[in-house]
Amino acid sequence: MTSFLSPAPTATGALPAALLPVTGRVLMSAIFLVSGLGKFAAPAATLATIRAAGLPLAELSFAAATLVEIFGGLLLIAGYRARVVALVLAAFAVATALTFHAAVADQNQMFHFLKNLAMAGGLLQVAAFGAGPFSLDARKGRI
Repeated sequence: MTSFLSPAPTATGALPAALLPVTGRVLMSAIFLVSGLGKFAAPAATLATIRAAGLPLAELSFAAATLVEIFGGLLLIAGYRARVVALVLAAFAVATALTFHAAVADQNQMFHFLKNLAMAGGLLQVAAFGAGPFSLDARKGRI
C-alpha cells in the first residue's frame, strides 16, 4: 500500500513527492541563514549576547556560530554532505537551546527552546534519510 507521499508509478506523479526533501531543506535552512547573516551584520550585539551568556572566547564563538549557520544553511540547501551537515546543525540547535534559551519559566524562552528542539528533530530526519533526489549528494550517489 502506498501513502499519498509515495512516488506514483508515473514520472509526473513522482515529481511532487521528490520535491518534498528539497523544500524541507530550504525551509530548515532559512532560519540558519537569516540568523548567520544577522550575526555578520551586527557583530557587536551578537558578541554582547555571547558574553552575557558567560561563554568563553566570545570572538571565537561568534566566528564559529556565524560560519556554522551561513555555510551549514547553504550546504543543506544544496544537499551537499547533507547527513553530516544536518547532524552539525542539529547539535548546534540543541547547544543554542541549552545555552541561550534554557530559562524555560519565561514563555518566550520556552518557545525558542522548543523551536530549537523541533529544528533539531527535522535535521535528524535529514541525517537519517538523506537529502533526497534533488541534491548534490544524489548527483554523487550519496543518497
